[in-house]
Amino acid sequence: MDSDLFYRSLFDTMPVAVSIVADGKIVFANPATLSLLAATHSEQVLGHPITEFIHLLDQTRSQTRLNKAGPEWSNTPSQFRLRAANGEMKMLLSSSQSIAYEGRDAILITGMDMTAQAEMAEQLRVSELNFRRLFENMQDVYYRTDAKGVVQMVGPGVRNVLGYEPSEIEGKTAESYYPQAADSDAVKKAIMEDGKVADFPGQMVRKDGRVIDIAITSRAIYDENGAFAGIEGIYRDVTQRKMMERELQRLATTDPLTNIANRRSFLEQAEHIFKSTQRYHDSITLLMLDLDLFKAINDKYGHLGGDKVLTRFAQTVALELRDSDVFGRLGGEEFCVLLQHASKDEAMTVAERIRTRVQELDFEDPDGALFKLTVSIGVTTNFEGDERLAKLLERADKALYTAKHSGRNKVVWFS
Repeated sequence: MDSDLFYRSLFDTMPVAVSIVADGKIVFANPATLSLLAATHSEQVLGHPITEFIHLLDQTRSQTRLNKAGPEWSNTPSQFRLRAANGEMKMLLSSSQSIAYEGRDAILITGMDMTAQAEMAEQLRVSELNFRRLFENMQDVYYRTDAKGVVQMVGPGVRNVLGYEPSEIEGKTAESYYPQAADSDAVKKAIMEDGKVADFPGQMVRKDGRVIDIAITSRAIYDENGAFAGIEGIYRDVTQRKMMERELQRLATTDPLTNIANRRSFLEQAEHIFKSTQRYHDSITLLMLDLDLFKAINDKYGHLGGDKVLTRFAQTVALELRDSDVFGRLGGEEFCVLLQHASKDEAMTVAERIRTRVQELDFEDPDGALFKLTVSIGVTTNFEGDERLAKLLERADKALYTAKHSGRNKVVWFS
């Protein structure tokens, strides 16, 4: 086989497009070139100017590369847009060099179809652009820490949530931004136990010192050896949501007039404490309070006047109680107090102090005249045989009944 036949056979079997251009026209094109240019026969390519297949926007750059002077030169690979014979646009990775062909100067051009790769690259570029746009504008804060809790990366959303620039947080430990280190430990413990957390509650301190509520959704990350490598996830500011939840909880458990526990809330708290006393054999004392002749006050001064009396009464009683005591309005003018860890003498002292303070109050009617108010109180404690909170309520109510029907403005103990 002579050399010309060898090279032609070689070019014909190569998967890479090989063409020769002389005087600006294609004078040789192997089958891969015809396939690249979507030509069904060689006449669609041979004899045609090379510029016919080069995209208009790439022609200047192409001609600069192909019109070099001198007998020997070459061009490194570069990408060009092609227009195939059927009008389809393709991306070509092409290199070229000067050669002698049939006794004249020519250019050998080799190329690979990069259309699919270019489309993938464009899709990746668009995907990355969309991701970056989402990342830059998301209200949640993306973060990633190493195994020691040092923040390796934090998203720009941190500017709105914590008031810091990302660069101010990266390189510092995540726990630096929690009100208490224990909060950070709780999140990490939950993640280490389950591998992830979703909407985990927590708090963080903003740059301006304000503490905000956050919800954390994160997962543990591991290296190729399976060793713990850190945590990544997002957190968001849920302060407004938590404030609304707390307000709804307050409205559901608080008497709207006196701002103390309503009937349902008081009984739920008292029931919880009662069950605890059963387990640990502790003592509790129940005070049932009822304003004397309150109906007469309502009749004389109207419900608005009666509401003012109830509000001031509740405020007066609350001043005599500890934080551990539970105070609630059962309805109308009837109130209840649960004292924890109080002896009979201590409970009676509290009840007497409340009765005295109420008796000393001066109320003013719409005309400026002063009037007084008294309260009757029934007191009891839990017994060993009590199975239900209702037993204490019954005894306290009986003691209250005795106080009301023995002259009012009294404290009565039921044993």
